[in-house]
Amino acid sequence: MSIFQYEFMIRALIGALVIGLAAPALGIYLVQRRMSLIGDGVGHVALTGVGVGLLLDRSPVLTAVIAAAVGAVAIELLRERGRTSGDMALALLFYGGIAGGVMLVGLAGDRSNANLMAYLFGSLTTASVEDLWVIVVLAAVVLTAMLLLRPALFAICHDEEYARVSGLPVRTLNLLIAVTTAVTVTIAMRAVGLLLVSALMVVPVATAQQITRGFRSTMAVAMIIGTASAGGGVWLAGTADTAMGATIVILAIAAFAATAVGAGTWRLLRRRAGMLAVHRRQPREVEPPEVVLDRPAEMVPERPA
Repeated sequence: MSIFQYEFMIRALIGALVIGLAAPALGIYLVQRRMSLIGDGVGHVALTGVGVGLLLDRSPVLTAVIAAAVGAVAIELLRERGRTSGDMALALLFYGGIAGGVMLVGLAGDRSNANLMAYLFGSLTTASVEDLWVIVVLAAVVLTAMLLLRPALFAICHDEEYARVSGLPVRTLNLLIAVTTAVTVTIAMRAVGLLLVSALMVVPVATAQQITRGFRSTMAVAMIIGTASAGGGVWLAGTADTAMGATIVILAIAAFAATAVGAGTWRLLRRRAGMLAVHRRQPREVEPPEVVLDRPAEMVPERPA
């Protein structure tokens, strides 16, 4: 009996596949900018938004989007002005977000504590049809922006000063990355949870970097790996009765480990094959011919006078 005969499992599969496709498309820009952990920081701020929604009896997803967007824009402005380093700004988001979320959820009551687990570790099986539509639409917006603006976004991630000199709207593009990060974190929290959301954006990209070289190919392979990990995680979680978010992340990390071992082995074999080929092409050593020294002068007979 297939687990996908149930409607809620079909919704979970569709949501996971959409998120697995969109998250690495954004994550490659974060990895390029060495801001792989920003997803965790924004996720902690989104937890504060969830707490606000539970406390005010409003949609936690909507309040999480607003809080995450404000936090992402704040960290980008702090990074741009240079008064606070990226690591320090992320630390502020980490501590302030988790503290505010826990405090607000505690004020909301015991029922909210139970609902909080679904946002921390993911709960796609409880997603309604309306939730699925929100996930699909927001993921489509993120994916479209990342693909259409790829040359400009790559330019500011690779060399921001050169992009500014070239006339690109650097601040606008940076804020776009920040806002799309907040949106991606918010929709992915239904799949893997706020505590694991950064893994779905970073791990597929790190896996693709093991076997690709160009930016475009890395992006494409990362999206394939993210989709496969998400779909496989839903199937395995439904079959083995495990936590869906954790299973998706475990599969992504397993793919990274297998790819790293395979790529390392392949490079080692190629290196050895190259050394063997060079050794075979080297000419063999030839013994030098025997050198006959001239007889000394005293052994040469003198001519008669």
